[in-house]
Amino acid sequence: MAPESCPALVLNADFRPLSYFPLSLWPWQEAVKAVFMERVNIVSEYDRVVHSPTMSVRLPSVVSLKRYVAPSRRPAFTRFNVFLRDYFRCQYCGTESELTFDHLIPRSRGGQTKWNNVVTACAPCNLEKGGRLPHEADMFPREMPIEPTVVQLQRAGQAFPPNHLHESWRDFLYWDTVLEP
Repeated sequence: MAPESCPALVLNADFRPLSYFPLSLWPWQEAVKAVFMERVNIVSEYDRVVHSPTMSVRLPSVVSLKRYVAPSRRPAFTRFNVFLRDYFRCQYCGTESELTFDHLIPRSRGGQTKWNNVVTACAPCNLEKGGRLPHEADMFPREMPIEPTVVQLQRAGQAFPPNHLHESWRDFLYWDTVLEP
């Protein structure tokens, strides 16, 4: 196994992942550096060893921060976070392809780019709705948009486990308990 395929899962001091989506992973070099700088504790290790001229080190597979990092109180408004809030589905037809975002009250009519006015929409639905209000287009979102909490976005992220989960990470990740909306 090449070192490049050995990222470390990063846990907060309370042993929860810093982030589920994207999953809080550090490349092996960052994890080893953090160990030597005494910023993290090693929770689990890979069987893989890297060597320097003076020492050999097993690569950490799970590390926990020594100091607790308080999560943000409010999530950043980003396109990605809007998609995550809406589970990567068009809020009009439910498809998961060609995603964009749509302003319920179009910007051309004074609508703002805010959590409560933006939904995930596929390109065809977005074009169909155009600059009209939902009632004018007879297109209503499946869920009315809200500003999610950080916890809600973390839970939404749990619905999208990465393709590869190392066995040592499973005790700290909780995808099996999350149900889709």
